[in-house]
Amino acid sequence: MSSLVLAAFLAALAQQPTLPDQLAHGGFQTAPQAQPAKEAPPPRAFVPALLHNLVDDVKHIPRRNTLYWVAAGAAATAAVHPADKSLNARLVGSDFADSFFKPGHVIGGTPVQLAASAVTYIVGAVNEQPRVRHLGMDLLEAQILSEGISQGIKRIVRRERPDGSSGFGFPSGHATITMASATVLQQHLGWKAAVPTYAIAAYVSASRLHDNRHFASDVIGGATAGIIIGRAVTWHGRNTWAMAPSFGPGALAVYVTHK
Repeated sequence: MSSLVLAAFLAALAQQPTLPDQLAHGGFQTAPQAQPAKEAPPPRAFVPALLHNLVDDVKHIPRRNTLYWVAAGAAATAAVHPADKSLNARLVGSDFADSFFKPGHVIGGTPVQLAASAVTYIVGAVNEQPRVRHLGMDLLEAQILSEGISQGIKRIVRRERPDGSSGFGFPSGHATITMASATVLQQHLGWKAAVPTYAIAAYVSASRLHDNRHFASDVIGGATAGIIIGRAVTWHGRNTWAMAPSFGPGALAVYVTHK
């Protein structure tokens, strides 16, 4: 009887697949092998990163949100334009106003704004704080674009300044730069953190009227440009326009797509 049982057991065992066969056909579940963690790509050096981001920022400007701000800014500029001279006259001639608005042209100047942006970036880089470094980079981009765009518009419009010193009145560069900084801070930190910066931008803009360097319409135009630039700089990773060339027999076409 025992010999029959042993023979039956050996026969059944002979019908089972061998270990190599089971492995080949998935008969055993093996523990998944841990995949080596992918290392994050090293961050770009400062200058290549800045240039790359500036190109993206320019791509982010032509979008629907920009049209809304342009429309609102144009309407406000047109509405205040008839009162340009009277508004300036009300802010000129007071000793208190002279003392109060005197720091405005310094605070809103490109050197001070660029220095503050650079310090923010350096603090974030040295202390290995990516969010602070990112904020500093966005502020630097906003300053560069604000200066370039406002100077370009000035040379196209050629509006005389109220004091007759030059034909580069529109838009106000100080208003553009400070409003761009305030918008970047608002996009990064929220409205509560940005309220003081918007107050500073409004103060700088008013100081330009007191100094008789700009009309109110110049300031509104600059503020509008600053808001558009600040929002474009912080529109991260979302290119809205793309261009692709297409070649054919004796023809060249460029396709523009909106994402």
